[in-house]
Amino acid sequence: MSNHLLGNFWGKVQAGLPEVSREVLHRLQEFAFFVGLIFWVAILYNLEEEDSSWLNYVRGILVFGLAQFPALVFSWYKTVLKERLSNKQYWWSRLICFGVCLPAATLITILIKPWGFFEGAIFISSIACLSLEVLLEVNRYYQLSVKHVRWLKKLDLDGAILISLVLVSVILGAMGVSSLEKPEYLEKGYLLIYFELNFRMILQHFGTFLSFSFQFLFMYLCGYLFFFINSRVLVSRVLKQQGRVMYVLSVLTTVSILYPLIGQLLISLPINKTIGGIIADNPFKMENAFSALGIILISLPIVLALQWARQNTRIVALEKEKTQTELDLLRQQLNPHFFFNTLNNLYALSLQQSKEAPESILQLSELMRYVIYRGKEESVGITEEVKYIQDYIQLQQLRLRKKLDLNFSLDITDENQQIAPLLLIIFVENAFKHGIEPAEEAAKLNMSLTCKGDILYFSCENSFESRPEKVSGIGLQNLSRRLALLYPDRHMLKTGINNTIFKAELELNLR
Repeated sequence: MSNHLLGNFWGKVQAGLPEVSREVLHRLQEFAFFVGLIFWVAILYNLEEEDSSWLNYVRGILVFGLAQFPALVFSWYKTVLKERLSNKQYWWSRLICFGVCLPAATLITILIKPWGFFEGAIFISSIACLSLEVLLEVNRYYQLSVKHVRWLKKLDLDGAILISLVLVSVILGAMGVSSLEKPEYLEKGYLLIYFELNFRMILQHFGTFLSFSFQFLFMYLCGYLFFFINSRVLVSRVLKQQGRVMYVLSVLTTVSILYPLIGQLLISLPINKTIGGIIADNPFKMENAFSALGIILISLPIVLALQWARQNTRIVALEKEKTQTELDLLRQQLNPHFFFNTLNNLYALSLQQSKEAPESILQLSELMRYVIYRGKEESVGITEEVKYIQDYIQLQQLRLRKKLDLNFSLDITDENQQIAPLLLIIFVENAFKHGIEPAEEAAKLNMSLTCKGDILYFSCENSFESRPEKVSGIGLQNLSRRLALLYPDRHMLKTGINNTIFKAELELNLR
């Protein structure tokens, strides 16, 4: 038993490490975002100061860290709070943190004003902190929405880029119209676009706003054309199938054909006369070609990463499909094995004209219902699996020639613990088939099931009179394969013979 306890402890340690690592990494990730924000604010503040130095940078980290201290604490304990609090309690704690504690910490820092730091910088750092939390929540909501909203599922990078280009074009068009009729924004007769939105001007010059927006969108779409060609043709077909040399030559050919034509189109846009030359006046100038090449070169790592992600997604989907197909095949192999065994039971009872035959048929129907319906589920309650084993043993005992010395000990702390169906019954079937049914003398069957927390341990010992030629038949072979698919790196299966006792042990981490 000491070896079992040691193995149980080691199994918990091995199985627990990956989960702990994932939890710690998730906690550190959002915490690191807030720390990074503090560092960035400190860097920007340091650059604006006359005495820019490491000392001033460290002081900035301390000051802005003090102002954002509640957010740092909340981000560190966020995963713990989600697990231990209800959804309502979690949102209340979040509201208190960012609605009360963060403003209070910011106000205290402003009042203290350490090292004479500018109050506005402290206030802006806290606003940035609140914005970061909102951004994380929006991203979390988006991730959940993608699973349920069809159009979000279909939205790929190309679609996201196009939507972004439309938004940027509309914003630039609005800013351009808002800058009209302002001499301070004019330089050498050309309009300078500044970060200003004047909705009165937009409504008053709505036609100009639409014109600006469409022309900006057209300019961006010309650049997007090079990205699209690079993504859909040059990388996916030329680079992937023909190699780097052919890819480079194809890029140069594409640019040489398109850049003068696109350059001429951009030069012809009326907006050039308003905001100045966006590109070189001569469409054949090399700087236009370099711009096109720049778009392709900058987009190349992105396209390669997307190609890899798509390929990896397909591989994962194929592996999942293969695993599910293999599991279905193993279940199909398991059900006939059980079916033949139970039919033998009924045949024996009918020959004996036993009064227990009707009740046994009813019991068999319950067992078959469990195999056919519950056996298809991903998991069942541990108590359901135990009852199935007990009913199976009771049915098997009716046809034994000698009395069975049976001992089945149970120690289950959580009766709602889930387990994959029809795993443990394989040991019992194997024990009856190879050891108990052929026995001429009294046979023994000792079973022990311990389920504490996420760790399950099951042992099955049965006597036999003639040494079996094979330690495991098709049942144990299928069980071994199912365990590898359902509980990879989370199970231990051992079988062995000691004198006239065959023993099988299974340990599972059910997490």
